[in-house]
Amino acid sequence: MSNTRFRFAPSPNGYLHLGHALSALVTWDAAHKLGGTAHLRIEDIDLNRCKPEFTQAIFEDLAWLGLSWPEPVMVQSERLESYAEAANVLRDADLLYPCFCTRSEIAEASTGTDPDGAPLYPGTCRHMSNAERIERLERGDQVQFRLDTEAALERTGMLTFSAVGPTILDRPQIRYARPERWGDVVLQRKDTPTSYHLSVVVDDAAQGITQVTRGRDLEAATNIHVLLQMLLGLPAVTYHFHRLLKDESGEKLSKSRGSKSLRDLRAEGWSPEDVRRAVGF
Repeated sequence: MSNTRFRFAPSPNGYLHLGHALSALVTWDAAHKLGGTAHLRIEDIDLNRCKPEFTQAIFEDLAWLGLSWPEPVMVQSERLESYAEAANVLRDADLLYPCFCTRSEIAEASTGTDPDGAPLYPGTCRHMSNAERIERLERGDQVQFRLDTEAALERTGMLTFSAVGPTILDRPQIRYARPERWGDVVLQRKDTPTSYHLSVVVDDAAQGITQVTRGRDLEAATNIHVLLQMLLGLPAVTYHFHRLLKDESGEKLSKSRGSKSLRDLRAEGWSPEDVRRAVGF
């Protein structure tokens, strides 16, 4: 099992909290149990929110927890060309189209929601003529590029993926993927030539990742990743979805909600052992 590879891929848009500690410890523990390796990746494509001091803090917090990883560490902001190449594969296959809609226009036209609860894109720009697309692109209108999910699924047919649970040592089970629940997802954003969905599948393949551990909040997103892996000819991986840590109000711990960081806990006198106990290790 020495070729088994896991990864932990935080975004440096804030300090790590106990939820991140749980995810990291699940990943390193699984790698240890399966005789594999755990790799660290920095997902910093959100250039407006990610900061170097947060990246440095990730290294410090994980080392404080007693974790180590192979060098060099993959950094997404250094790989934009790779994501653009992957997007061009989809564009050449006529599966990527420009979208000029604003959030308010999508919310007004939408008749449903995606698995994250956001307004489901109604496919407005998918039906735009080539002449109008060219005119708007030449005019310099703000644009993002979406996957034509219906056309993509016509090419792939029914999709499945392998998942293990509730423990990493359980026998993998085959699940059916339902990416159509997301509609035409954005693969190249207005502010950067990629997206989380596109970057993560390209990077997993580049790092030779065979096992992905992620929180249950990302279980639905996996359906899109399975579709992109098939479209781009990338290796399939096995997934494990771990539990989430929640606060007193029942909400998932998050940076946006101001959940107390590992640095805060360390300043209060917590030890790495305290953190491990707090998250169930």
